Amino acid sequence: MEASHEFLKGRGAQINPTNPFLKQELDNAAQEGIDEPLTMRIETEIRLEHAKKIINKVPSPDIPLDFSINPYQGCEHGCAYCYARNTHHYWGYSAGVDFERKIIVKKNAAELLAAEFEKKSWNPAPIMFSGNTDCYQPLERKLGITRKCLEVFKLYRNPVGIITKNHLVLRDLDILEVLAQENLVHVFVSITTINPKLRSAMEPRTSTISKRWEVIEACARKNIPVGVMIGPIIPGLNNHELPEIMETAAQRGAGSIGYSTVRLNGAVGEIFENWIRIHFPERAEKVLNQIKSMHGGTLNDSEFGRRMRGEGKLAESISHLYKLLKERYFAGRSLPAYNLTAFRKPGDSQLSLF
Repeated sequence: MEASHEFLKGRGAQINPTNPFLKQELDNAAQEGIDEPLTMRIETEIRLEHAKKIINKVPSPDIPLDFSINPYQGCEHGCAYCYARNTHHYWGYSAGVDFERKIIVKKNAAELLAAEFEKKSWNPAPIMFSGNTDCYQPLERKLGITRKCLEVFKLYRNPVGIITKNHLVLRDLDILEVLAQENLVHVFVSITTINPKLRSAMEPRTSTISKRWEVIEACARKNIPVGVMIGPIIPGLNNHELPEIMETAAQRGAGSIGYSTVRLNGAVGEIFENWIRIHFPERAEKVLNQIKSMHGGTLNDSEFGRRMRGEGKLAESISHLYKLLKERYFAGRSLPAYNLTAFRKPGDSQLSLF
C-alpha cells in the first residue's frame, strides 16, 4: 500500500469530484504559465453557520429514530465510503476532500435545541446524535458543541441516541451517566474493521479499534446502555471480520448489535473507487464487482428497505452469518427502551446557562 508523492496523507478521499449543482468549477488540468502549481489544500477549515433550526425530521424507514441533530456538516474522520459525503454538495462544496476539510459548524446548536424543547408543539421523542456526520469528530475536542447539546438533553430530560467512531465520547461520561439513570440515552460505537492498517487507510482520523473497545467497556461499567453498529460491511475487505467483531463486542459488554452493508451513492462511488485503486489495486475489481452484486449490478442503491442490507446471494450469506452470530453472542441482550415520561421544562433561570 505505497503512496505516491501526490498522496494526501490523513485524508480518506484523494480527489474532489465535480459538484453537480455548480455551473462553474476550478480546473487545474492546464497549469502552463502559472508561477506556482495549483495543489489541493488539505488543512481543515472551519465555516461558521448561524443555523435557524437544529432538529431534523428523518424520513427514512431504515433509521430507527424519527429525529436527528447535526452540529457539524462535513467530517474530518475522512471515511472513504461515507454516504453523507453527498450532502456537502448543498453547501457548494465537493463530496471529496472538501467534505473532510471544509467543516460547517453550528455554534448555536445548543441554544436552538433548548428553544425547540421549549415549544408547546414539542412532544418528547428520541433524537439521534448524529444522523449525518460524527458529533465527536476531532473538532469537537476544541469546540465542545456536542457537550453543550448533551447538557440541554440532560436539563430537559429528553432521550438521545449517539453513534460515533471517536473515543472522545468518554469525555462526556459524567453527563451520559446521569442520562442513563433515567433511561434517556443509548450509545452506539461504529466499528468497520479490526485491522489497524485498513482502518488507518479507510478511516484515517477515527479512533483506533482498541480505543473503541474502551468506549464499550467504560459505558458498560457505568451502566450506560451501549451497542455496536458494524458497518459498512464491504465484501472482499472486511466481511471476514464479522465473527471476531461480534464475539469481542459481546465480551466487552455491548448490549445490542446491528450491521449495514456498503452503498456508494452519487459521488461516493467515484471517491471509493479511486481510493481502493490506490490502496488495494490488486483486489479493486473484485471488491467493486462484489458490491455491485449486492445492488442490482451498480454501486448505487437508494431503495428504502434494501439499501442498508443489499440483495442477492452475497448479501444473503452475510445476513445468515450475522443472524447465527447474534443468536450465539447476543441472545437475551437488549438495550432498555427510551423513557419518554421524564421530559420537563426547567424554567428561565436555568435556561440562562445556554
